[in-house]
Amino acid sequence: MIDLTLLSLFIPTFFIVSITPGMCMTLAMSLGITIGVRKTFWMMYGELLGVATVAIASVLGVATVMAKFPQLFQAFKILGALYLTYVGINMWRAKGKLVTNSNQTPQQIKKRSLFQQGFFTAIANPKGWAFMVSLLPPFISQSLPLAPQLGILVVVILMSEFICMTIYATGGKTIGKVLTQRNNVQLLNKVSGSLMILVAIWLAVS
Repeated sequence: MIDLTLLSLFIPTFFIVSITPGMCMTLAMSLGITIGVRKTFWMMYGELLGVATVAIASVLGVATVMAKFPQLFQAFKILGALYLTYVGINMWRAKGKLVTNSNQTPQQIKKRSLFQQGFFTAIANPKGWAFMVSLLPPFISQSLPLAPQLGILVVVILMSEFICMTIYATGGKTIGKVLTQRNNVQLLNKVSGSLMILVAIWLAVS
């Protein structure tokens, strides 16, 4: 059904991707601060649907190409490793701050609007597409059926995203104050970048 070795590597790898500050995590924190965690869940539901859509579309698109050109599998692994190395190096060099919209005034926001905001944020995030295209194919075994593997990986992705967004939203102003300090953002980026590079090395030599 699925290669347990690949799954055991995928779970921590994608958790690192999820917990790293980005568009969706920043949005979750910002909304957690301004409108509360309960309402922020509606944005999360939309984001999860968007992430699932991106993941499935990415894998099916790559799988279709690899079915016709099996030799491209190795090329995708190398490209994925190079991309993760690039991301890791950029994380090491990053000096930016995590931006939160803490000055936003609380207001009555419709659940539908929050859901749509989360969905379109995930769909429109180019880094999300890049991560899915580069990360997912190497964790899918060609000797096993695609559908069960994809289903399990998507479940892992959604659980990881939901847990991380909940952490960011629940942390609220406390996490915001800690992460918006420049040195702490740099430390987080260095740790995440190092782990990304290690995963890239594993992809390249596996």
